[in-house]
Amino acid sequence: MTDETNARASGRTAQVMAQIRSRIASGALTHGDRLPSIRGFAASLGVSPSTVVEAYDRLAAEGLIRARAGSGFFVTANTLTPVALSTRGESPELREVDPFWVSRQSLDADDESPKPGCGWLPADWMPQAALRRALRNVARAEDAVLLNYGRTQGDFDLRRLLARRAAEEGLALDPANIMLTGSGSQSIDLICRLLLKPGDTVLVDDPCYFNFRALLKAHQVQVISVAMTPTGPDLTAFEHALQASAPRLYLTNSALHNPTGATLSPPVAHRLLKLAEAHDLLILEDDIFTDFEPEPSVRLAALDGLNRVIRIGSFSKTLSASLRCGYIAARAEWIEGLVDLQIAAQFGGPSPIVTHVIGEVLTGGSYRKHMEEVRRRLNRTRRGVSARLTTLGIEPWLEPRGGFYLWCQLPDGTSSTALAQAAMAEGVVLAPGNVFSAAQTASRFMRFNVAQMADEKRWQVLERECGVRR
Repeated sequence: MTDETNARASGRTAQVMAQIRSRIASGALTHGDRLPSIRGFAASLGVSPSTVVEAYDRLAAEGLIRARAGSGFFVTANTLTPVALSTRGESPELREVDPFWVSRQSLDADDESPKPGCGWLPADWMPQAALRRALRNVARAEDAVLLNYGRTQGDFDLRRLLARRAAEEGLALDPANIMLTGSGSQSIDLICRLLLKPGDTVLVDDPCYFNFRALLKAHQVQVISVAMTPTGPDLTAFEHALQASAPRLYLTNSALHNPTGATLSPPVAHRLLKLAEAHDLLILEDDIFTDFEPEPSVRLAALDGLNRVIRIGSFSKTLSASLRCGYIAARAEWIEGLVDLQIAAQFGGPSPIVTHVIGEVLTGGSYRKHMEEVRRRLNRTRRGVSARLTTLGIEPWLEPRGGFYLWCQLPDGTSSTALAQAAMAEGVVLAPGNVFSAAQTASRFMRFNVAQMADEKRWQVLERECGVRR
């Protein structure tokens, strides 16, 4: 055999080894998993079986895999390594600007720090008096509320209330089809644990809520995205993605989409469900912004009847981010599996103290008035912020029907990542476009929380970075 032939053979062996290492690193192969058969793997890679044997033997010598007589090769225990979710620098300033960067900056900022990039309303917009009244009432509740674990599916009265609210939009729900969770994010996490495995493909909008991306990365799934339009995802791109990648799950907001503010139209919703049925796609509909709509819009869960759609939501945007409680509405058999997962993860549902406070506020008579005032206030604020941003050359992508987000395009030559880093140096938290974009196509976009734009310091940073002088 010539040196050239030897080099080619060695190169092919190295390629096979790299394929196995990559599958282990991504989580597609984990401890105890059986490797592909030698002949089948050789055929799929277009190499000889002897090349695969050589690669397996070398990996076994490294301790990465091991052979079992008559059974094949298996991944060994020492392959388990921590999942790297982000690129960390030596200091916060050097950390990659990714979904985790935005979350950390928003959550760890001082209460007084300007946070136009955060995802919640200011404290003085929230129903503080109603919350304090509910807390006083719960403090006088029976001992079980103050001392016991939460029930596995969560408080029945709150689940019944959620079922009644769903009926107002035409979705018939039994409380048994609802499970309360620790938060909206935990709801997504539990659903991913139930329905996905590492290496599965998940479809998201482009752009989408940045913590969708963070959660899916933690679950080691493949993420593909389709462009968002003012009426929902681009259906041509959506159908192509289904045909090309066969995703298991689609994760979206139907109403007041985060970050764009778009709202799904009825024709797009019907076509989406038809495509989902044809391609055996499950849909996770995050309905967290429903109470910010001026009037209800179409919902995939209501049209589908929870056949292949799962609905989630929480109360962090409308009541309090401190009272952590979310919910999942799904098929009864999926709720059963999700209950077991929640028991395994946190031994029961959310705190009875939390669910009783939420229930008290929602049924206390003041909640509807609170949300009516919030919607009016947001409408006024959104118009004013939109007009002022436009004077800086920052153009809203659309004018949303409600909510507190504006998805905006920055002036030519302005990088949203560079702008966010410059603002952070002055203690102002911004949310740059590419943290929302799986395809990394939003470098000139920025999401603004209009309710967090009152302080002049925010505007001074924008004016300077966008080249505007007073």
